[in-house]
Amino acid sequence: MRAVLCEAFGKADGLVLKDIAKPMAGPGQLLIRVRAAALNFFDTLIIEDRYQYTPDLPFSPSGEISGEIEAVGEGVDPARIGERVLCYLRWGGARDYVVVREDEAIGMPDGLSFEHAAGLMITYGTTIYALRSRARLQRGESLAVMGASGGVGLAAVEIGKLMGARVIACASSDEKLELCRQHGADDLVNYSSQNLKMDLKRLTSGKGVDVVYDPVGGDFSEAALRATGWYGRFLVVGFASGTIPKMPLNLVMLKSVDLLGVFWGEAIVRDPVEHARNMSLILGWVASGQLKPHLHQTYPLEKTAEAISAIANREVRGKVVITL
Repeated sequence: MRAVLCEAFGKADGLVLKDIAKPMAGPGQLLIRVRAAALNFFDTLIIEDRYQYTPDLPFSPSGEISGEIEAVGEGVDPARIGERVLCYLRWGGARDYVVVREDEAIGMPDGLSFEHAAGLMITYGTTIYALRSRARLQRGESLAVMGASGGVGLAAVEIGKLMGARVIACASSDEKLELCRQHGADDLVNYSSQNLKMDLKRLTSGKGVDVVYDPVGGDFSEAALRATGWYGRFLVVGFASGTIPKMPLNLVMLKSVDLLGVFWGEAIVRDPVEHARNMSLILGWVASGQLKPHLHQTYPLEKTAEAISAIANREVRGKVVITL
């Protein structure tokens, strides 16, 4: 089978496409024929050994896939063969076949394409965990989304609206903000040309925002924190800017703000019941047509390096998916 491999940590142009042995399903496992593999910002980090996880070399990028169950191992109901599923892998998805535990494969809603299903687990799973499980976002509250045009940012815009929040999309260009508006954002702030803190205050009539969703970090995080209201919640989701901000804790104290870490990959291991509830909500919204991930572009497997470079170069609006 074909597999895109990271054989040495480095930039995307160091990835190679090779033919390797096809795996087999062991006891309690499923063999999945991969039809689509989604890429995320962390793929740009993990191939350079700059992420929370360090896989053994060689490994394939892509932490989420969709496909069909081709074979099952001992102890697994053979009736599952042919089932369309999506899975979270951490890494290893950019290849023709993967083997997962039976309980890691979630059935796909009818009518959903493999390309759209592949992008549901990480960005949407992270976002609903952040907004529902961590921030306890309530209907009618204000939600400021930093980096709102990226994959995880758009997910926050969409889920925030589905949860009944007033969503303020914050991004670095009017073009990016127009995409956010098309996905339901109520208000827009261009933090390259506007004063982020003052505009968030203005849009909330001086009260300050209830929840900040920040997957970017960098220079604008402190301004967003300063724009929170009393009992505000600041969600630390990631550092796509490449800079981890250092926050003055007096800002947290003066308004009784909660700084909330969001580490979805560990949360689903520690609380699988809550994860199942969250994914049930996501798949329900998808099945009802209320939620559909925005695909920026699809690439064939042999252009995986090009796709990861596009993410690293901030060229992506929404999800990037590898098709097989």
